[in-house]
Amino acid sequence: SFIGEESVAAGEGSILTDNPTWIIDPIDGTTNFVHRFPFVAVSIGFVVNKKMEFGIVYSCIEDKMYTARKGKGAFCNGQKIKVSGQKDITKSLLVTELGSNRDPETIKIILSNMERLLSIPIHG
Repeated sequence: SFIGEESVAAGEGSILTDNPTWIIDPIDGTTNFVHRFPFVAVSIGFVVNKKMEFGIVYSCIEDKMYTARKGKGAFCNGQKIKVSGQKDITKSLLVTELGSNRDPETIKIILSNMERLLSIPIHG
């Protein structure tokens, strides 16, 4: 089976089943792409029994290939990568996205979440 982000965004329905399924976003960061903002990628995931088995993200502008496989770790251009291990959120850099949904109720939820995050003394 295949699920494509662009077709779902256009209103086509999709149901994740237990079948082996490719999930593909050929222009991950469409808004960035449209505005020539250089954070765009091709994202591909493979799911079996509704569980992610592996994923690949190619950051086109940076020419970086990120790969990860369940139980095998994550890599960037073949080099092992890992999270920082920082447990104290006040010593962390927080990055978020507002998303593209401008429904008033969705905006209210996003801004409420942002308000809670901004009340923590984080770096950004």
